[in-house]
Amino acid sequence: MHRWLAAISAAAMLWIAAGAASAAEQEEAVYEKRMELYKKAEAVSLIPWYYFAAIDQYERNVRQVRRDLPKPTGVLGIYMKPEIWAGPLNKNPHDTDPFTISQFGGLGVDGDGDGYARADDDDDVIMAMARYLQTYGIDHRHIKIALWNYYQRAKTVDLILGKARIYKKYQTLKLDNHVFPLPLGANYSYRDTWGDARGWGGRRIHEGTDIFAGYGVPVRSTCYGIVELKGWNKYGGWRIGIRDINNTYHYFAHLNGFAADLREGQIVEPGTIIGSVGSSGYGPPGTAGKFPPHLHYGMYKDNGYTEWAFDPYPHLKAWERAERQQRRR
Repeated sequence: MHRWLAAISAAAMLWIAAGAASAAEQEEAVYEKRMELYKKAEAVSLIPWYYFAAIDQYERNVRQVRRDLPKPTGVLGIYMKPEIWAGPLNKNPHDTDPFTISQFGGLGVDGDGDGYARADDDDDVIMAMARYLQTYGIDHRHIKIALWNYYQRAKTVDLILGKARIYKKYQTLKLDNHVFPLPLGANYSYRDTWGDARGWGGRRIHEGTDIFAGYGVPVRSTCYGIVELKGWNKYGGWRIGIRDINNTYHYFAHLNGFAADLREGQIVEPGTIIGSVGSSGYGPPGTAGKFPPHLHYGMYKDNGYTEWAFDPYPHLKAWERAERQQRRR
């Protein structure tokens, strides 16, 4: 009986391992296909690939959290509305004829030479975006103007250009790794405090997770991203905001201080020391000691219109668990 159970257990472990390997291979294939499309657009337009990667990543993340947009059917996330693709005066919003689309001022093009301009074809979509950007120019300044005219939202332009900077620096699309915000060897504790009542400054709910630790414990960036904000807030004290590759804003508050060389606009990665645990906040600049030292960690998502908070606790537990497992290996 014991041998039979052992055989069953071993078979199950092999099945799980095989499934994980298969999922990793599929993910790798998706990354390779995306990069192939970005490089193709770069070769045709002379616009660096990381701009296309940034636009695609921004739109993919937006489509994941919006109900008014269709979900991607290919490997790209770029979505062009029918009136943009086919042309605003085109009576056929689903037109696939490159000639009539061009006559109506649509952006749709035949990117793979099959004679059709399909809004759900990855090759056609990436080439349509390449042609659009190219009409403005291929340098950074003109690309920024093109993005503004396309999205009509300054924050969207900033988010896309920020992603482009990150992709340019690391020269890879695989930037989804995360770590726990405090070193795992530190003495800390936390629980899910999402939605708890807060009274200072008016009744409000707690939009984050409090991680209690001693003064001076290092605080780390949890992700690849850009330091979007650094300074004082009467609620959060000395705080830092980092925008990652997935349109998520990571908020670190009540800090004791900042890393000496940290600056706004700086690119950081998982594990970069950004500050230390403190008890700052609930008053004018310099106020501290009104509560036990802890890190307030929050997460906010941008959907192309607005931004809202969501519970970071499940993510913190997952990152903590994954980092511990990685260390055991």
